[in-house]
Amino acid sequence: MDDTSKPKPPGAGKSSFDLIDPDKVFGQIDLHSGITLLDLACGPGAYSLAASPLVGDTGSIIAIDLWEEGIAALKEQAKNTGIRNIRAMIADINKKIPLPDSTIDVCLMANVLHDLIEADTSKGTLPEIKRTLTSDAQLAIIEFKKIEGPPGPPIHIRLSPEELQEILKPYGFHKERVTDVGPYNYMMTFRIDQQHY
Repeated sequence: MDDTSKPKPPGAGKSSFDLIDPDKVFGQIDLHSGITLLDLACGPGAYSLAASPLVGDTGSIIAIDLWEEGIAALKEQAKNTGIRNIRAMIADINKKIPLPDSTIDVCLMANVLHDLIEADTSKGTLPEIKRTLTSDAQLAIIEFKKIEGPPGPPIHIRLSPEELQEILKPYGFHKERVTDVGPYNYMMTFRIDQQHY
């Protein structure tokens, strides 16, 4: 396939996984055997691969991205390492997340939301995320700290924890906690207010 045939989605090809402390990230996310994790805009799937043993054989990870090369790389890596609990698929999360209602226990978005805000597409994605979550699900968002880079995007499109909270609030999410997960990144976890579910 000709790489010039389709433009890459914003941020495609970049992974923040090497910048974060996986123990800090996964220590704050409700990952345990048997749950379903949605890794949204997963890129080449580094977070999915790291989370695979945590959800175990009875759990599953659904990894979605618009970047075809990233999904192909994740499928290849999972196949080569014998991982069977990751289902990787290509989809435009700005339009539709191709999953049934109320089926996701944890949704992870790693350094994705600032791109959606910048492209003015988050209003399509955030209701879709909420639709797929169970009533007691957790939403975990990793973002770059609002400091000058590199690494990371320009400071004017970075999101502070306060900005992130304001963005999520209209969709019925309330802040659970903010965790420092590396020198450049923080993670904020949310739950759905039950009156908004």
